[in-house]
Amino acid sequence: MISPFTIDIPQPDVDDLRRRLRDTRWPRTLPGEGWDRGVPMDYLRRIAGHWAEAFDWREAERQLNRFTQFTTEIDGDPLHFVHVRSSREDAVALLLCHGWPNSFVEFSRTIPLLTEPEDPTAPAFHVVVPSIPGFGFSALPEGTKTTVHLVAQRLVTLMDRLGYRRYGTQGGDLGAYLAPEVATIAPDRVIGVHVDGGLGFPTDDDIAEMSPSDRAEYDELTGWTSSGLDHHALLRRAPQTMSYAWADSPVGLLAWHLHKFKEFGYLTETPDEAIDLDQMLTNVSIYWFTGTEGTSSWPMYETEKSVFPLGQRTVPSGVYGGGPDLFRRYAEKYNTIVHWPQPEPVGHFIAMEQPQNHVADIRAFFEKVRLGQVMHSGRLIDHR
Repeated sequence: MISPFTIDIPQPDVDDLRRRLRDTRWPRTLPGEGWDRGVPMDYLRRIAGHWAEAFDWREAERQLNRFTQFTTEIDGDPLHFVHVRSSREDAVALLLCHGWPNSFVEFSRTIPLLTEPEDPTAPAFHVVVPSIPGFGFSALPEGTKTTVHLVAQRLVTLMDRLGYRRYGTQGGDLGAYLAPEVATIAPDRVIGVHVDGGLGFPTDDDIAEMSPSDRAEYDELTGWTSSGLDHHALLRRAPQTMSYAWADSPVGLLAWHLHKFKEFGYLTETPDEAIDLDQMLTNVSIYWFTGTEGTSSWPMYETEKSVFPLGQRTVPSGVYGGGPDLFRRYAEKYNTIVHWPQPEPVGHFIAMEQPQNHVADIRAFFEKVRLGQVMHSGRLIDHR
């Protein structure tokens, strides 16, 4: 059963958020300059002030409700999703998988571009954007370990339930693991997999076997992770402990999000220079009103003793912003890469930072797939 869904946060919850923001108990500042010790106090005060006094949740809610939304129950748990069909008869179904710390809001600026392109000759898409289980309005599965494979199985069920026999998948961050895993589960349904920012990473065995020059390049390219906040280690050990602070303090939740958006969005001085501030606050508000910051940590917590899928070779894959040839070579060990453009440097949150460029590359990849004009290992192959 599929039921219509409308976002309608109770007014007392909206008032409570504003009150908590205004009544924030601010800490003393630590020594250091800029972002050396985390989110600067003056910056956080400015963004929190905007959230409390200028940000209009009801307008944000109205904008989100422009997208037709639904819930359905899969394996006993409610799953929320956006489903916007194009007016074009030749449109292709596309499953968009958001990342962390994001929500379906990640695609709020790309959905209209994908479904109704201004150019009548450009590919159009019927778009499905689920709230990943544990995020936003989708419940975390109870009584079972939440894994990429389990979630991907539910997304396959969703697309089957919607009647789509053939469709593409797309995602970044966590979505860059979910999108290929959907293809692994349903290779007869998925026509192509498009991901942002890379397709997996070299395994420990791959790293051990690297040449000295490759290892030096790899260490340089991944060096930023050692200087950032190791949220994986933190959330593996104590997600429930952290969730109490996130659920009680909107400024604490905001600071956490701003830190991650700064850390991952390394192309600008501050997150709101790269991403529309109200879109960012809409995303944080979804986490606040649904109380899901803790449950959304399952990709870190549940994978402590397991690994993310490496990819799949049955369905062609395209990667936007995947980095240098070193990463492509290792991605090709586990995936059939047919599209790997080298754009200008792009941030981690490309769908929010550069929606026009993001959509253009999605179209370019799926147009190749549609025409069967995809290259692999120097030869033309037909995946139609």
